[in-house]
Amino acid sequence: MILVAKTYWGTTPFWFRRPPEGGQSTSLALRTDDLRQIRALWWTRTGAPAPRTGVVVMHPRVDFTHHYAVPRLVEAGFGVLAANSRHVNDDTMCEHEELVLDLAACVKWLRKKAGIERVVLLGNSGGGSLAGYYQAQASLAPGDRLDRSPGGSPTRFAAAEMTPADALVLVAAHRGQGHVLLRSIDAAVVDEADAFASDPALDVYDERNGFREPPSPSAYAPDFVARVRAAQVERVRRIDARARELLAEHASAAEESERPGFADRPFAERQRVLRRRAYEAVMVVHRTMANPAYTDPRVDADPQGPPREYGSLLSERPDLMNMAALGFARTCTPRAWLSTWSGLSSRADLVENARRVEVPTLVVHAGRDREVYFDRDVAPVFEACAAADKRLVRIEGARHYFEPDFGQKEAPDVERLMDVVVPWLRERLP
Repeated sequence: MILVAKTYWGTTPFWFRRPPEGGQSTSLALRTDDLRQIRALWWTRTGAPAPRTGVVVMHPRVDFTHHYAVPRLVEAGFGVLAANSRHVNDDTMCEHEELVLDLAACVKWLRKKAGIERVVLLGNSGGGSLAGYYQAQASLAPGDRLDRSPGGSPTRFAAAEMTPADALVLVAAHRGQGHVLLRSIDAAVVDEADAFASDPALDVYDERNGFREPPSPSAYAPDFVARVRAAQVERVRRIDARARELLAEHASAAEESERPGFADRPFAERQRVLRRRAYEAVMVVHRTMANPAYTDPRVDADPQGPPREYGSLLSERPDLMNMAALGFARTCTPRAWLSTWSGLSSRADLVENARRVEVPTLVVHAGRDREVYFDRDVAPVFEACAAADKRLVRIEGARHYFEPDFGQKEAPDVERLMDVVVPWLRERLP
């Protein structure tokens, strides 16, 4: 039984399908201000003058080193720093505050090592909320930046070298990973330790609530959707509380181990306390793919677009994928949950951070996106953006990663997207 969406079969939809014509890449290891190392590819055009403008592409956990935007950007004369975060392919321990430092290392390398005069952040999907978070913090004086993550970790933002980018491009960007989960987490779960403990009155995959056998669209009553949305918030609030309990237990053990006279206590007592201090909890979050909009196209429908396709970004059978290991936030530490996946606690909220974005900003919406919704994500971000020079473009018929239909070798929607992005950048950053 194959549950993964067809666009992922035999390919990676966010990778380019052809290398840049005349392009070359240099493998880099970049050091962050908190002494971590991340890997990146620096894409440029062979034999061409050194680029004056550099574009950074990065996602919180997805490998964007061969991102589909690279070929056209390189061929247009831009340099592209396609970087992996420190949590690529596994975001169990991912705090967005760490990712901001990863992005800072990219911007610093471009300005100081590559001689780049102007930097563009291209935020695709979850990379959009990351780019917005970086830009908002980099625009502040060091002493005004956030000093702690939602889980209490030091951000190191004040001491980090963070300069604002000169332009922002948001492509199929949602409001933030926490907000994605806030509307997709299964409201019916009643016991976080039991994946099958469920309240049928809140189950979006129960026929009694309007669910229909796939691929027939479901038909949920508005009051049912409202109850699900409220219960999703309550479940996230409960998980937030549990995450903070675990962090408080860790802090209590740390405090006890640092009290005067601790070294004089018997070894067994000290070991017990130190083991509690060393313990790193990993939470398992069951059933995180239960957005009513996945199966009922009327929920969060785009008033300007055609009916949304059935399913989610990851699967045409979200009712089954909801039980699989592959999904949003399925395993995470308490700090990662609060920083990245909690729609109530995460500060990687693109709407809030866009209020501090004053550089030229391009927002592009993919008309057939099954995970990013115009009224919930795109319009609020665009309206919140403080830039005097901002533009909103819709690419009708395009999917989340602008990938083609299953079996097609070319990606025409990528070309349509880049026909917008490249001229927009050239007009502002010649």
